[in-house]
Amino acid sequence: MRLGRIIVSCLLLAFLAGGAWGQSASWALWSAYSTRFIDNQGRVIDYQRGDMTTSEGESYALFFSLVANDRARFDQILNWTRNNLADGDLTTHLPGWEWGKAADGKWGLLDSHTAADADLWICYDLAEAGRLWHEPRYTALASIMAERIAHVEVVNLPGFGPMVLPGDAGFHPLPDVWLLNPSYVPLPVIQRLAVLNPSGPWSAITQRLPAFLRHSSPRGFAMDWVSYSPTGGFLPAGQPGPKGKPITKPKGSYDAIRVYLWAGLSNPEAPESRADLAAVSGMAAWLDKHLFPPETVSASGIPGKTDGPVGYSAAVIPYLIGMGKKSGTQQDRLEAQLDPATRLYGRPPAYYDQNLAMFAKGWQSHRFRFSGDGKLVVPWKH
Repeated sequence: MRLGRIIVSCLLLAFLAGGAWGQSASWALWSAYSTRFIDNQGRVIDYQRGDMTTSEGESYALFFSLVANDRARFDQILNWTRNNLADGDLTTHLPGWEWGKAADGKWGLLDSHTAADADLWICYDLAEAGRLWHEPRYTALASIMAERIAHVEVVNLPGFGPMVLPGDAGFHPLPDVWLLNPSYVPLPVIQRLAVLNPSGPWSAITQRLPAFLRHSSPRGFAMDWVSYSPTGGFLPAGQPGPKGKPITKPKGSYDAIRVYLWAGLSNPEAPESRADLAAVSGMAAWLDKHLFPPETVSASGIPGKTDGPVGYSAAVIPYLIGMGKKSGTQQDRLEAQLDPATRLYGRPPAYYDQNLAMFAKGWQSHRFRFSGDGKLVVPWKH
């Protein structure tokens, strides 16, 4: 018995030491990201896009601060998001998606329309912060947000079932056409909302995710945007602009790369997880014969000749591992572009690349996992 206890203790100590758990200071990438991209108010700044802030950036920062067990930073980011993107009240307003410098030189909310991916992540972050930090007000706010998201950003597609719209307006351009973004529905997040809001549409959305990805991914490649109609089904679409008119050609690129990431991060015990991976297997087949992910994929599922940035390689690491493939080439590329001066990836380091890298490297180094029902599993809790 004594030998058994010693073995268990040693294994536990090795597990904890290997993950370098604890406060945010022990996660070098998150600390470096916070220093460069988050100001002292809790605003995440995208320097490559005119110093703008998006609800997406705030939602990811909330998630990483929770993973890092950094409650002070979590509250700071949450307060800035509430006060600047949600008119001071997340119980009555979902966040506007874009904040920055207007044409008149004033700083503020540039677009009050919502972005469903950010709303879902913020709701998830609050739900898991409430559970892990034993804070009822987070849990209550998450429940309110889940109901509002279901009311404002979920549609029942005729002939298919419920699915998340990308936002509260502009994604239903014709009476029988809807525009959707496959990267806006991460399986673990939807799974958790099904537990948080059991009367909502979340279980049904979870069950339909594999079919959604399968039918909207030509040759197994995820698209940035897709349209749906009862007669035509899912088809690649351009990014919607004013009044829903496309402003880009249909393709898979910077949005779509997250589809592979979410599929790889999902718990393989979830029935939908394997099906999601299989639905976007084209990227794995491509990487069997090519070094890096393509920057773009055409609407017919043909990869372009230009490699994607370093964040793409980070995003496909969990995906390749989930597919039973080798990910060493992508990891080597990632580490080769780590700048020792900034401790970030790329020169200069791009906001989006770092976020993809934090999801991938945080998962790979066991800083977090998702359970079969979407719970956030963090070793500092144990």
